Amino acid sequence: MPKPSDDQHQALTQLLGFGSHSARKSHYPELVARLEELEAERNRYKWLFEHAVHGIFQASLQEGIRAANPALARMLGYETPEDALWTLTDLSHHLFIGGEEELRQIRHTLSQQNGLFGYETRLRRKDGSAIYVIMNLLLKPDEEGLVEGFVADVTERKLAQLRLLQLNEELEQRVAERTCELREARDAAEAANLSKDKYLAAASHDLLQPLNAARLLISTLRERQLPQSELHLVERAHLALEGAEDLLTDLLDISKLDQAAIKPDIDAYSLDDILLPLISEFQPVAAAKGLQLSHYLPRCAISCDFRLLTRILRNLLSNACRYTDVGGVLLGARKRGDMLRIEVWDTGRGIPEQDLHSIFLEFNQLGVSRAAERSGVGLGLAIVDRIANMLDYRVLVRSRPGRGSVFSIDVPVAATVPPRSAVTPVIAPQLGDPLPGRRLLVIDNETSILHSMAALLEQWGCTVLTATDEQTALAALGNVAPDAILADYHLDHGSTGWDVVLALRARFSARLPVVMITADRSDQCRRQLQGVGVPVLNKPVKPGKMRSVLSHLLGDDGTGGANDV
Repeated sequence: MPKPSDDQHQALTQLLGFGSHSARKSHYPELVARLEELEAERNRYKWLFEHAVHGIFQASLQEGIRAANPALARMLGYETPEDALWTLTDLSHHLFIGGEEELRQIRHTLSQQNGLFGYETRLRRKDGSAIYVIMNLLLKPDEEGLVEGFVADVTERKLAQLRLLQLNEELEQRVAERTCELREARDAAEAANLSKDKYLAAASHDLLQPLNAARLLISTLRERQLPQSELHLVERAHLALEGAEDLLTDLLDISKLDQAAIKPDIDAYSLDDILLPLISEFQPVAAAKGLQLSHYLPRCAISCDFRLLTRILRNLLSNACRYTDVGGVLLGARKRGDMLRIEVWDTGRGIPEQDLHSIFLEFNQLGVSRAAERSGVGLGLAIVDRIANMLDYRVLVRSRPGRGSVFSIDVPVAATVPPRSAVTPVIAPQLGDPLPGRRLLVIDNETSILHSMAALLEQWGCTVLTATDEQTALAALGNVAPDAILADYHLDHGSTGWDVVLALRARFSARLPVVMITADRSDQCRRQLQGVGVPVLNKPVKPGKMRSVLSHLLGDDGTGGANDV
């Protein structure tokens, strides 16, 4: 009987197909072919190992590097791969920049993940220099502690990245320095603008004071019975001063708008309170040119900045009267949904279509070829455009040469209608003249203005007392209260005309009628005067407007109060 071991051997040989001599002979060529394939595969891998572009090594976690290819040796600056075979101690001291701590972290990661891919580190070359590499490390599952490693030299790319980072940092530094320079330049420009604004405000105040005195004196002369030749000279002086006033006002306004120094103060106003004073103001202007000024005002309230909207409409009405020779001007309004469209129609010269885009530019006056024909400097519509943009209003214009033009602006309708202002100038003239015989106190720190105001008011039949401060006012009045006070806002030594008014009201225990006058057109001054509840006139004072306001106050026995004009 065969031995059990023989049975097992026979079973194995049968399983492999070598159970007999003939079987071994028949399968020998196949075995040889298989061995040749294995040898070719080994040679191919050996060739790849030796000629690979990137470094390849095999290492033991307990011993160190067992094998390395030529690429790795060249990468590290060694002549042969055998020079790159290090023990664990050599690896920590000579190869890895991170030393023993880095090797400890690599071993820990491999024990947890069996692989480490895309690992960036720095290796030390033979000459002591460092290179940046990316490694893929794979722990072989069939051999404990054996690691296959693939290494790519990325020094050039890393240095390029570092250089790019350095350039970015340098660029950021230059940008920061340039930003700092620009910020300093901006601060210097803002400081210069602020200084300019302060200078402009101060200069305008100083310019408006003598201009106001001159306008008052000229108005006094215009109302006197003078020879025709002298009256002609007075009228020309009046027109020159009026032009200077308009120019100065426009320049101040355009400067404030460009510097964003004007802040809108939006509130609800009755349409009558805004438009009726303008109609009253421009009726004499239209009549002087033989034009008819008509109006159509629906009962409505709008949400707007009273002063800024009035400025827009005043400029539009001024242009309509200025450039209309025959016919008339219409100021009207109509609702369009939640907006109110306010329109100024005229029958004037009209504007060619190709010029419509340029009418809102500064210093542009269409159809004026000679200096003698100019009126103003062409800032009226530029101011309209800037204010409308600030308030987010839409300004439209349509025109036909020889037929006239229509300028319109859309303003939001207010939810509620406020009560009508008590001092809105009425269009119809009052019965009688309430000024003759009235005792008026004029307060101003400029003696030239006091003389001019006194001359004009006395010509209107008033008894005029003048003062420069509270003490001189009390001395001039004695124990008799005035019928009304016209007070300049800014007086000497930091005091105001309103302070004097409050002292006089307390002295006589009466709410004396007051008109405040100021050359200060700043928002700060406007806010200070908004709450006092009295009419405010800006210098240079228009005599017609001053007479209208005084007549209204005294005609109502001094009970009216308002803020604006």
